[in-house]
Amino acid sequence: VFRSNSYATGNSVTDLIIALFLGLFLLQWALETSLAGLNLAHVLASPAMAPGALAGKVEEQSVVRSREYTVAGLRYALVREAAASAVVLAVLFSGLLPWLERSLVGVGLGGSHLFVVFLGTLGVASSLARLPFGLYRTFRIEARFGFNRMTFRLWLWDRLKAALLSALLGIPLLYGVYGFMEGTGRWWWLWLFAFLVAVQVVMVWLVPALIAPLFNKYTPLPDGSLKRRVEAIAEKAGFRTRGIFLVDASRRSGHSNAYLAGFGRPRIVLFDTLLERMSEAEIAAVLAHEIGHYRRRHIHRSLLLSTAGLLLLLYILSWLVDWSPLFSAFGFAAPSTHVAVALLMLAGGAFTFWLGPVMALLSRRREYEADVYSVNLVALPEALKSALIGLSDHNLSNLWPHPWYSGYHYSHPPLPQRLEAIDRLGSGATPPMAPEAP
Repeated sequence: VFRSNSYATGNSVTDLIIALFLGLFLLQWALETSLAGLNLAHVLASPAMAPGALAGKVEEQSVVRSREYTVAGLRYALVREAAASAVVLAVLFSGLLPWLERSLVGVGLGGSHLFVVFLGTLGVASSLARLPFGLYRTFRIEARFGFNRMTFRLWLWDRLKAALLSALLGIPLLYGVYGFMEGTGRWWWLWLFAFLVAVQVVMVWLVPALIAPLFNKYTPLPDGSLKRRVEAIAEKAGFRTRGIFLVDASRRSGHSNAYLAGFGRPRIVLFDTLLERMSEAEIAAVLAHEIGHYRRRHIHRSLLLSTAGLLLLLYILSWLVDWSPLFSAFGFAAPSTHVAVALLMLAGGAFTFWLGPVMALLSRRREYEADVYSVNLVALPEALKSALIGLSDHNLSNLWPHPWYSGYHYSHPPLPQRLEAIDRLGSGATPPMAPEAP
């Protein structure tokens, strides 16, 4: 049906493209699967007790549940990633994409409409393929360990709202992308870059102000000692905020967190589950850590890095969009903008996966820096430690990550190492990452 025999063979360039892609794709899958298997074996073989700095600070029941939750999550991830990899290979090499293009052209679509419908169809198919895994994760794994608090009706309603938002925002965005790619000449990638950066800036404002409230209720933190304490910390740090908000996260999940939302003057957002489980001192230490990310320009630098990455990606796309061997390698008769974007989405990860551990390393360094900032700002190292232990305990975080796995994947340092680093701060020893000048 999909005419898999349409692929070019016997051409050295196309054969090289296919071999290079498959080699890198399988390397990524083999590496990440091996690391997940190694981590799973490491967790199963670890003694049933809290390690290192956590010894005596985590209850035995929590240790057992953490192990079970970690094992369940790793096994789920292995199946999900294997299925996702198989689907990507099937889509790229079954002839499905050329068939879809011919079908859409056959019903009269062309130009911008073909671009939007082709990519929109792939986006819808991708979302539908992920639904069973999300459903299983929420109502089997999360429910088994007491985290899920959603009814199926609420879960479905969230998916429908997300789909509607994706259509309302994504369809005009795709038309805009096509317009820049086809209507601004040889430097289209620079024009498109400027357009996408502008969209990102708008979304930074739009998400916390209008989109997030469609899914959760955000209310100003009530007056009281906690609010006064948070305001005093923000003032001491020279941190301008648009307000301190409490989100009803407990309506959907039992997990806890706190974060900053927005740019310029971010909002401080606290999960209601966080207030149920932490003292004011612990919340103060955690918020000082989050403010540290902002004051140390971590958010700004992340935005600059992602912007530079976007520019490089579009520049590479500008070279590939008319390169016939690339399209022939995946069964297309001629180059086109919609296929170029689709191939970038489906095949690009095989060429960039090595950036993941690099970014994870950078993120872990920044977490240490934010811990240093918190201790220097509010002088509550013990409260910060107890808050981190409480978060780990409540969220059933992995207490025994294999160092290779955590080094590859973790955006935060493993908790025992993080606690030891805070202890070194309290003792006056050299911290792992010295704070920068404000």
